[in-house]
Amino acid sequence: MRLNPNFIKHTMDGVTLVVPTAEAGFHGLVQGNKTVGVIVDCLENDTTKDAIVDTLCERFEGNRADIEADVANVIGRLKEIGAIDGE
Repeated sequence: MRLNPNFIKHTMDGVTLVVPTAEAGFHGLVQGNKTVGVIVDCLENDTTKDAIVDTLCERFEGNRADIEADVANVIGRLKEIGAIDGE
């Protein structure tokens, strides 16, 4: 899976925004913290949920099960708006 090219990541002052282009079917902004920023960074290349979880576990302290749940939540929400291509 990877970030749909009709969505652009922008980070400012620790806040990550996922912004749709005119071609995206979603109209609005997605705002997230540093964790969301790392997830979207991973999605700039073809990746898997497990690889994203591994990256977050390397960068942040926390229980792996909690990190897996957070990643699943973010990926689910991004898929709902069409921001992720593939599985």
